[in-house]
Amino acid sequence: MARMSTTGAPGTRFESPEAVKDALGGVGYLADTSIASVVFLGDRLGKPVLVEGPAGTGKTQLAKSVAEMTGARLVRLQCYEGLDESKALYEWNYKKQLLRIQAEQVASEDESWDELEQDIFSEPFLMARPLLEAIRATDPVVLLVDEVDRVEVETEALLLEVLSDYQVSVPEMGTVRATQVPLVFLTSNNTRELSEALKRRCLFLHIDYPTLEREREIVLARVPGIRAALADQIVRTVALIRGLELKKAPSVSETLDWARTLLLLGVSELDAASATATLQVLLKHKTDIERASRQLAAAPS
Repeated sequence: MARMSTTGAPGTRFESPEAVKDALGGVGYLADTSIASVVFLGDRLGKPVLVEGPAGTGKTQLAKSVAEMTGARLVRLQCYEGLDESKALYEWNYKKQLLRIQAEQVASEDESWDELEQDIFSEPFLMARPLLEAIRATDPVVLLVDEVDRVEVETEALLLEVLSDYQVSVPEMGTVRATQVPLVFLTSNNTRELSEALKRRCLFLHIDYPTLEREREIVLARVPGIRAALADQIVRTVALIRGLELKKAPSVSETLDWARTLLLLGVSELDAASATATLQVLLKHKTDIERASRQLAAAPS
């Protein structure tokens, strides 16, 4: 039988963008005004938030932090090339269905095929994947569609259909409509252009590498025991390295790993020698490490 209900209204979880900013700060995510405003509007308007930007700038962490600060359950769809409907929406438990059919045959019960078909295409045999799980959730949910730019256009169209009406059609059972509008975040590293249709459906948020001041605040907040002077040296060095032609610029999470490493090694003041000796924590390509090492050696002390 179909599970039918009226789609829930957009939420009122937050009083204002400033309240969002404060609440995110309370769970360790230092958001600026633009981030807080888009999260606030996404909740109030019931619209998905498309978060674009370089890898490692806190896009995925934003969704996780919103879930944490609201006490909602995080449902994550990790996108990849080849992702299809069965992995994104639902699939039937074919092994369980086969066992049910075999059990009926052994028992020689006088059951018509229509009755058996209705039985095997019912809730106990349905395996919900992230999209369906989020749509039919009765508890508060944050749906994270991570790295949406990695899927094919066909799968992107499927996402658009689901997120337009917050409902899923299961031919054998009917239409499953959301009882509440989940908070939805889609992240993209911008490796390909997303369709205009999907972009129109979403609120847009671009998260770039943080400013020196904000990244210093992040380091001080997320690395207990680090001194402000060392945090300042770290973020300035990272900014210098990001300005080089690299295969992959260091992410904020790698900045934090580097800061923790230096603290663990007892470094109180960052110099070229200690920076060069630990660059493998910050950079993950040999050519990037070599280029950064040359830059650090040439930089004035």
